Parts: sequence; C-alpha cells; structure tokens
Amino acid sequence: MIKVVFLLNALTLVRCVLPRCEPGNYFQGWCKVAVEPKPQCTDVVLGYCDDMSYSKTLFPNLLEHKTREQAELSTEYLLLSVIHSLLNGECNPDIRMLGCSVLAPRCENGKIIKPCRSSCELVLKSCAHAFEGIDMAWPYFLDCDRFFVSEEEGCYDPLEGLREMQEMVMPSVSPGEPFTAIKFTYHSNTQMFNILKKTAAQCLHISRTYSIGNSVEGKDLLVIEFSSNPGAHELMEPEIRYIGNMHGNEVMGRELLIYLAQYLCSEYLLGNIRIQTLVNTTRIHILPSMNPDGYELASADMQSGSDTDYDDDAQPRANSIGRANAQNIDLNRNFPDLTSIFYNRRRFKRYRSDHIPIPTSYWFGKVAPESYAVMKWMRSIPFVLSANLHGGDLVVSYPYDLSKHPLENMFSPTPDEQVFSNLARTYADAHATMANDDTSRCGGTFADKGGIVNGAKWYSIAGGMSDFSYLHTNCFEITVELGCDKYPAEEDLYTGWQENKEALLSFMEAVQQGIKGIVKGEDGKGIKGATVSVKGIRHDIRTAEDGDYWRLLTSGIYIVTASAPGYSKAMKKIHLPANMQRAGRVDFVLKKDEVQPELDTSVDTYERFDPFNQHSHYNIRDTVQREERIQEKPWWWSYFTRSTLQAPTWLLRRH
Repeated sequence: MIKVVFLLNALTLVRCVLPRCEPGNYFQGWCKVAVEPKPQCTDVVLGYCDDMSYSKTLFPNLLEHKTREQAELSTEYLLLSVIHSLLNGECNPDIRMLGCSVLAPRCENGKIIKPCRSSCELVLKSCAHAFEGIDMAWPYFLDCDRFFVSEEEGCYDPLEGLREMQEMVMPSVSPGEPFTAIKFTYHSNTQMFNILKKTAAQCLHISRTYSIGNSVEGKDLLVIEFSSNPGAHELMEPEIRYIGNMHGNEVMGRELLIYLAQYLCSEYLLGNIRIQTLVNTTRIHILPSMNPDGYELASADMQSGSDTDYDDDAQPRANSIGRANAQNIDLNRNFPDLTSIFYNRRRFKRYRSDHIPIPTSYWFGKVAPESYAVMKWMRSIPFVLSANLHGGDLVVSYPYDLSKHPLENMFSPTPDEQVFSNLARTYADAHATMANDDTSRCGGTFADKGGIVNGAKWYSIAGGMSDFSYLHTNCFEITVELGCDKYPAEEDLYTGWQENKEALLSFMEAVQQGIKGIVKGEDGKGIKGATVSVKGIRHDIRTAEDGDYWRLLTSGIYIVTASAPGYSKAMKKIHLPANMQRAGRVDFVLKKDEVQPELDTSVDTYERFDPFNQHSHYNIRDTVQREERIQEKPWWWSYFTRSTLQAPTWLLRRH
C-alpha cells in the first residue's frame, strides 16, 4: 500500500514539471504548450514623452525595445532628451513629440496605433534644414515611410496636443487675410544660414539655397533662389539678384534680404497673386551677406558697446570696424576697373561699353575670395537686373561710379542713362521717404534730387561692383543706400522693412520693361552669344545659352539689330508705348552668311577668367574644406559615443 501511494505521488510530481513541447512530441500528458501573456497597455512613464496627447503605450515599441528601461537607455531616447539644445530650440517640441510617437507609441485595446505619415512629412519639410545646420543626418527612426502610416490605415496625429496649444496662443487672423510672421531681429551668420535653408525647405517647389563660394574665413556665401523651376534657367525668364552686406558694418540690407526671402515664401503659399506672379515669371537670387566675416567683426564691436567716434564738427562718424573683409580689402573697390578702360577707348571710332574683358594685370593683384566668387557667379547666370544694398545715406546711385574727370566728381553717364535713372527712380519713388524733400535726413544732400544720383557725381570710386556688372555682363546694377545709420538699433529694423518692402518688390518687377526674345538660325535653334544692338545706344547685350535675350529700355521708338559671327544681320524697328506692363517680344531669325567672318579675338579674351590660375586656390580650398568636413566628426559626436555603448553612425550625414 505504501508502494502504491509513493508511485502515485511520483507521477503527480512528474506531471507538475512537464517539459515544453517539442515538434513531434504532443502526446497528451507528456508536454505542455506555453501560453504567452497578452500584451497590455501601460502608462507612458518616459520623462520626455509625458506631454503626449495620450497616456497609454505598449512594449515592445516600434523600435523593438521590449521594456521601458531598454527604451530609456537607447541612443534614440538620448537624442530626444538633448534635441532642444542641439537645435537651439528650433523645431521643438515637434521633433521630440514625433520621436516619442515611435519610442512610446499610442496604445488602445492592447494594440499599437501608429502615427500619421502626413505629420512626419510636415515636420521633415520644416526641420530638415536644422539637422543640416549641425551636420546631422535625419534620424532613422523618424523615417516617414518606415514607422508612420497613412490615414487610410488608421493613424493618429502625434502633434495633436501641440496644435491645440498653438491654436490657443496664436492671434486670430481672418481667413482671407494674408499673414506672414517675420521676427525683426538681427541674425548671426549661423542663424541666417538656418533661416535661409528653412525657408527653402518650406517652399521646396519654388526655392532652393546654394553657395557661390567662401569668404576668407571659410563661411559660405549662401544664396537663396526663388523661381517656378528652381535651379534652372528658363527660356526668356529674366534673372535678377539682390546683394547685401558687401560692407560688413552696413547691416540693414542684410536683414532686409533675410526678411524678403521669408516674405516671398510665405506670401506665395498664402496665395498672394502679386508674389506668385513675380516668382512665376522671374528667377530671383538673393545673397544677404557678401561679407559674413566683416559682419561678425562689426556685430562683436557693437555688442561690446564701443563708443561712437566723432569728426571735427562733432558729428557722429560711422565706425568702420568690419567694413572690409578679413583680408582688410574693401570689396567695393576690388573689382576690375573697366570704367577707366572704357574712358581710354572713347576716342576710337568703334569703341565698346559692353563685355569688356578683364585685363590680365588684374589677376596679379590682390583679389578677395568674395569678389572672385561674385564675379564667377555674374558670368555663370544671365542676370538682367541687380541691386547692391548699402548704408550711410538715403539715396539710390547708379553708374558710372568712376568720374570721367580724374580729379573731380563729375556727372558721368553711361550710354543707358535713361534706363538707369528710371530704375533708380523706381526704387526711390516706391520707398516711403527716399524721394521726398525732407532736408533733415542725412544732411539733406539729396532732398532736391528725388533721392537718386549719378554715382560719379556724388563721389568717384574705381573698382566698384556696379560699373563692373554693366561693362562686363548684360546686367544693369544700382546701389541703394538704405539710411544714415549703418548699424541701426534693432527696434528700427521693422521700420526699415516697412519703408523698403514696396521698393524691393517694385524694383524686381521693373525687370519686365523693354524687350525680350530669341535669336535663332534658320534651323530654329537658338544662337548663343549673338549680339543685340540698339541704334543710338553704344552698349550691346549678348544672348544666353539658348539664344534668348533681354534688353532693358524705356518707352520710345528704336531700331534693333541682331548679329552673330557666320550669320547676316537682321534689323527691326519697334515702338515701346509708355506704361507697358511687360517686355515686348522681339525675335530674330538670322541667315547663314556665305562670307567667312573676321576672327574676333575679343570674344576669346572675354571668356578667359583667371587665365594663369592665380586664384585657383580659392576653388581648391573650397574642395579641401568640403573634404575635411566629410572626414572630421561633428562637434556633437563625442557626446553620443561617450554616452552609449555603440557608436550611432546613423547620425552621420553622407556628403
């Protein structure tokens, strides 16, 4: 009896410790299938995710972290904890909340609800530039296609709570009322770069940023472009540029161009018909700072609170710290002096005032990298119109800037005096105060001149950018002096924008005056480099890559001729009525000329830029700097490698 009881107890013990079932071993009583517990929603207890619009989450999460502890120790969570500091507060809490929707996803009825792809794409579009600014890759766990789903699949907006808070604090704006939010403050170089890239990202279909070169200290000369087809020249679409901060201590123009970029993007998206028409019919290039090194010096000097200097008459004298570049070169005296060449050639019968080649001697002098970059830029794009923004007075000046009398400031007009004075008047008249007769502003020097002046009559300079632009390229450039104070107080920036906004827009619209067209051969193909001449105006322009051209003219009757080597000339008489809203279309078809054309050596000379590679190191330096940036780890890298067991290479950008 005792043996039977012992045997029964032993069998019971065996049944209590039955092994897990293996394949082929499912006999009743010999093994037991383990039942996994059902996943259950738990409270969101991750410290950086406690402000989400939901309170329940589930593990494993979308990154396969099995527990809360594993998620908290991950590099992904570490990134969310410091992202505010890394991006200087930009794009936060958007990025953090987007990351939390992956690390601590929403849970309902024991199931994970994935975040919406549309929310991710909006944040990516607005914030990709911020990661680029610190040389960090877009985090893999914010991949909109991988971890986010469409509305049809059943998703939620991870930024829902944030949007509710924004609706509470945002001012009410009427549905039909355009609204552009611009922060009227000074911007450091880093802030400027980030704003331009962010603006381009927000208006990706009409905008992009690109660099034309580097300053002495290696800072990008960053341009933002607006066009219906960014990055490409479109047939018969005129190109215009704005350049600011050529003198580093003249800062109003720099800020105005940053504001202008934001305004064009925002108003285009809001449906402003005027802005949409401008962007869709013009290719606009904006270089807010041509001298970022000088700006840093001037900004540091202003922040240090240095005392203002005074001249002999006890009048404030503008502080010149930061005016020049880091090589102490005044950039507006550093361009080739083609005006002197033009003056010396005037006595010849067939002298020309256009496409004058850069003299070889220029390249053996001291050429600033900023000047070098801008000259290459001018030659690479068929610009039609330009304005260079300065400070120190309130006036628009136009070429020539070098007086025809070597010892006297004398009125020195170009062959296009009527066009230039009309362009200058366009800006001055649209400005809030520039054209009025108030003698109290800046000494009242130009109060009786309508706010415009011939540059050489004001004060003569050699090597200026505006003269070079006119004599070397097709582009007509004016100089805008934005006010008496070169570095105004920050509270005056909004006033400066209000005074100049209409003028900046009106000047860009002025590019549509005159005539435009295509010069073709009989085969229908455009002729590159054909010459378009206007009788009575000794300044020709040349056609672009596909044979298209633009010729700025005022109203009147003109005889226009098109010619090209190997072709016979074609001539047309045109009438431009007053108040034309757009340029007149004048095309030419040239017939092949059987007579062999004379060799024009000036064309070959014109094409030679830096012929002896005296300054090719600027290009080499740009390449080396890019390679060094690729090889060197970013400043934030050591923080993550010290804090995690595995180096997060997914944070490194692939250049």
